[in-house]
Amino acid sequence: MTRSIPSATELTVWRTLLRAEARISRRLQADLLDRHDLALGAYDVLMNLGEAPGGRLRMNDLADRVLLSRSGLTRLVDRLQREGLVDRQTCASDARGLYAVLTAAGRERLVEATPTYREGVRDSMLGALDEPDLRALGVLLGRLADERVPA
Repeated sequence: MTRSIPSATELTVWRTLLRAEARISRRLQADLLDRHDLALGAYDVLMNLGEAPGGRLRMNDLADRVLLSRSGLTRLVDRLQREGLVDRQTCASDARGLYAVLTAAGRERLVEATPTYREGVRDSMLGALDEPDLRALGVLLGRLADERVPA
């Protein structure tokens, strides 16, 4: 199978996607830092732990869910642990395995920050799209992320 180089139109779509993601992320980051002294990456970690059973995930699984390298996640979890928002626990079945665990303070910070995050998502993206647009975008992004999104 021969692959062609992207056309000017295709590259424009790609750059538009990158600009949209950057604009939305900057808005969310600014709002979370301003109102909750919480970076977007930290919120993402807390949110994923908050959605996990028992508020805990293996570090490898958490790294797969957030948009950080494993070393970047380790540094972020170190910082969140110093702030008392996350703890680490060893895995009883695998001495090399570590869990990141949401603390009560971490859950409280997550609960406080979630309305700001949701408001930012709505204002930055969802408010600009109608229901058919959202369904179509969900399908397209799901295809790119290799995930099934309900149509």
